[in-house]
Amino acid sequence: MSNLQVVGRKSLVLLSGGAYPELADEIASSIGVSVTPTTRREFANGELFIRPNESVRGTDAFVIQAHTTPINDWLMESLILVDALKRASAKRITVVAPFYPYARQDKKHRGREPISARLIADLFKTAGADRLMAVDLHTAQIQGFFDGPVDHLFAMPLLADYVREKYGKEDLVVVSPDTGRVRTAEQWADELGGRDLAFVHKTRSIDVANEVVANRVVGEIEGRCCLLIDDMIDTAGSITKAAELLFDQGATDVVIAATHGIFSGEATDRLKNSRISEVVVTNTLPIGPEQRFDKLTVLSIAPLLGQAIKEVFEDGSVTSLFHGRS
Repeated sequence: MSNLQVVGRKSLVLLSGGAYPELADEIASSIGVSVTPTTRREFANGELFIRPNESVRGTDAFVIQAHTTPINDWLMESLILVDALKRASAKRITVVAPFYPYARQDKKHRGREPISARLIADLFKTAGADRLMAVDLHTAQIQGFFDGPVDHLFAMPLLADYVREKYGKEDLVVVSPDTGRVRTAEQWADELGGRDLAFVHKTRSIDVANEVVANRVVGEIEGRCCLLIDDMIDTAGSITKAAELLFDQGATDVVIAATHGIFSGEATDRLKNSRISEVVVTNTLPIGPEQRFDKLTVLSIAPLLGQAIKEVFEDGSVTSLFHGRS
């Protein structure tokens, strides 16, 4: 069965980009459908072509794409697929981007800088997307960049359940890696039953990407297990420096929980060779064999995405999946 029917009203189809078809298959399985097949090819000069192999006229179409490396290729593929669905008369098109591309460029730090996160939203809208769905946006303001509904999903309940089960008996302190994540750390602390908070004060270079200096820890961490939380781990330079600072100031153990495991460059080696005991992420992005290491735990985000897709299709409440958190 390739679609899910609501008698007399509408039908749902799932389509996948080529970046991470395994996640799309897992999402489809969780809601009892199959992924609509597509034809994809690349011209000699690098131009992409993609089209659905079945009729999508009048359907509620969900395009699932993991924006991983090479991110620009997969982003372009998403846009072309959305355009194809619009021209094939899909009734509503929802882009499911578990990891929203260019999310870190959400504001201007200096003059003449782009706000690329807004540009991405404009591109999806121009291509024909009616709705966006993403997990743990880098900043909540990105929801306002898209001229239409945005379903902002949260991985924290999934990650927190794992942390609670494994580390619930520890003297746990929730640590934000910078001042910008303190509000998220507060939510984590509440989710874990009122844990104490700390944060790392750091400075980031505005001239060099991924370059940070962890300065000092604010909060009581000596003799305690630290849960270091973040939305993404890219090169792991920032998070490992923060972890080392925690150890230097008396932490007995450090566990990392993050939504998006990008793991660029030397990230795997940095994490593997650090004193961190465990790194917990979700599978919003594909993690290849060369990126995996003994300390890594990957939790599946597919059931959450599947539930959210069903709620949108059935005109239900996505917010209800998170007990009203928005």
